[in-house]
Amino acid sequence: MIAATTTGQAWGLLLVAGLLEIVWALGLKYSDGFTRWVPSVVVVIGAALSFWFLAAAMKVLPAGTAYAVWTGIGAAGTALLGIVLLGEPATLLRLGCVGLIVAGVLGLKMVS
Repeated sequence: MIAATTTGQAWGLLLVAGLLEIVWALGLKYSDGFTRWVPSVVVVIGAALSFWFLAAAMKVLPAGTAYAVWTGIGAAGTALLGIVLLGEPATLLRLGCVGLIVAGVLGLKMVS
């Protein structure tokens, strides 16, 4: 397993885990309910790697902080890419809510 020995390394692993969460979350949409082979494989591999990097980061970072940041990266990234790639609505309220998620993630990073 990949191991973080410093807080900076753990945050790097957590960033990778969050980006992989975006990959598998969007892959779920493209898998069409796991009826399409390639996106389904991307989902399974992306999810496994995302959890693996999250677990490695949690060896150093507090569990609550790591999990909240991981889900925040995934939620904000998936929402933004849903707007860009899938034509989902980009209302001011929706973007404001994504901004609140990002603010929460940055706040947790600053206090941890």
